[in-house]
Formats: sequence, C-alpha cells, structure tokens
Amino acid sequence: MSLKILVDMSLSPDWVPLLAAHQHAAVHWSTVGPANADDPTIMAWAQAAGYIVFTHDLDFGTILAITHAVGPSVLQMRTQDVLPDAAGAHVLAALAQHESELAAGAIVVIEDSRRRVRVLPF
Repeated sequence: MSLKILVDMSLSPDWVPLLAAHQHAAVHWSTVGPANADDPTIMAWAQAAGYIVFTHDLDFGTILAITHAVGPSVLQMRTQDVLPDAAGAHVLAALAQHESELAAGAIVVIEDSRRRVRVLPF
C-alpha cells in the first residue's frame, strides 16, 4: 500500500522525490498552498485530501491532542538532522512499519533511537 504524504514547510522539498521513489504519493506544501498558511489550514487541507502530514514541527501533534481529532495522521520527526540523506532510511522504515496505523489515523513520532505511535483520537 502507498500512502499520500504532505511534506510541510518545516522539511525540505527534497523529501518528495525520495518518498515518491518508494511508491508514496508525496507533495510539498509549497506546491499546494501558501507558504504563510497556519497549521490548522494545513491540517484541514491534509484531512480533506486524505494526506498524512510529515513534519518537524511539534504544533501538529499538539493540535491533534487539543482537538481530539481523528485525523489527519501525522508523521513527526524529532531528530537533529532532518534531511533525506541523513534520515531517509529511518523515515522509510517507520512508514513501512506503521503504515496501517497511519492509514487508519495516528501520530508516529520518529526519534533518533526509537519510534512512538499513538492512535487517534487521543
């Protein structure tokens, strides 16, 4: 199964070709929305279009917690180096391992030494 992934402005557009090369439908926010869009706008777009939000920004998880929303899913990187060359294999492994949770509604947090998953809503 492939996932639809929205790479937000906190991450490089270089993620899009890496994700696409692994059969994920990926877009960078800069190609679908205004650069100054607020996080709720990005979340609403992702939810309506069926995308997972891929981010380095902690606000998306906070929005899910405060609103008790059932989506969109969020893949959050909490690593120092967030470039595809450094973290690509780690992100692809997380997507493969947690694909069903992300498709159903979850937040997956990728840290240097572990991953955490919380099913939505929480």
